[in-house]
Amino acid sequence: MKIHALWCHPRSVSTAFERIMRERGDLNVLHEPFMYHHYLNTTDRLFPGFTPEEGHPTTYDAIRDMIGAEGNNGGVFFKDMAYYVADTLPGDPAFAQRMSHAFLLRDPVEAAVSYAKRDPGFTLLELGHEAQHRLYCALVDQGHAPLVMTSDQLRTDPQATLRRYWAHVGLPYLAHAFSWDNKVPAHWESVASWHSEVLESGGIKAPETQDAQAKLEALGAPYTQYAAHHAPFYDRMRAIAEAQGMEHARAH
Repeated sequence: MKIHALWCHPRSVSTAFERIMRERGDLNVLHEPFMYHHYLNTTDRLFPGFTPEEGHPTTYDAIRDMIGAEGNNGGVFFKDMAYYVADTLPGDPAFAQRMSHAFLLRDPVEAAVSYAKRDPGFTLLELGHEAQHRLYCALVDQGHAPLVMTSDQLRTDPQATLRRYWAHVGLPYLAHAFSWDNKVPAHWESVASWHSEVLESGGIKAPETQDAQAKLEALGAPYTQYAAHHAPFYDRMRAIAEAQGMEHARAH
């Protein structure tokens, strides 16, 4: 398998995961390629700070073909939001078959609090957990066996989490990938303002102790309703992640 997809939702620590994949040095890493299809074709809402990169394909078919062509030339990793493709990828099984699939998710209360700081106008769809669950179920129905990870697993023990992911997709463990400099990577220019924490961190940091629920309640509507809507989908996916983590630990 030469193409590896990580399906996420916003503020799920997925950009730090992507940064590790970039540091490996043996993959062509693409940053949210299907964002262009979603935001330039399916909605009239552009999130703050998004400046489309000139020449980037903007239709689902053209983006799929770009990723496929990159896969013909060598290993490819990309992370994308599940809601970008939840309505299109299940109808494109030939493309889905070319990829390994994994999911990364974070408690919707924490995600909503973090998201509201960057984009107070985000929508119910964009919090993203429902689309993640829908895409996961569609892929399983097609015979795929996606790995599911939580941001808590990633932040608490990034080495173990990436070791599990790399074993799942058939990539070797590379210890040097867990630290980086503060240079803006290729293809981040259009959304660099969203990822300043990752650029400055130099590596994944342990989760901070915070009362996210209190912060969410202080924000009030509609964020409280958004988080409540997505909570059942997160709970189902988290249970899968925890079961997979326990199974891996028993096997190793």
